Amino acid sequence: GLEAIPTAYIIIGHGGAAGHIGRAQPVPLENTYIVAAYAAAAELLGFRAIYVEAGSGAPKPVPLDAIKHARAVIEDTLLIAGGGIKTPEYAKNVVESGADAVVVGTLAEKNPDEAIKILEVVKRR
Repeated sequence: GLEAIPTAYIIIGHGGAAGHIGRAQPVPLENTYIVAAYAAAAELLGFRAIYVEAGSGAPKPVPLDAIKHARAVIEDTLLIAGGGIKTPEYAKNVVESGADAVVVGTLAEKNPDEAIKILEVVKRR
């Protein structure tokens, strides 16, 4: 069988369908330092991955500061960022800010060619 990987899920900004369906209270875009507190707690609780998510098709992507703040307080935990990432340039900035992985689900559905460009930029890192 597949191994279950304990993953913390931090919704920021708009939150999209995940925020609505999950009745989440997303972290406000202007309070990215809160992401660091959640990330630190997740690592202390033994989560092996942290997914910072702006929501499917988010109008604004995960802020780079949120990724930087999270990376500053975690050491061995996989950091994933997604939601609203629509360009190779922004994906590159996401990785340079500390994300180990980038999720571009809606873009892959709506514009696969652009998603492939992002893959090419990110996999070089």
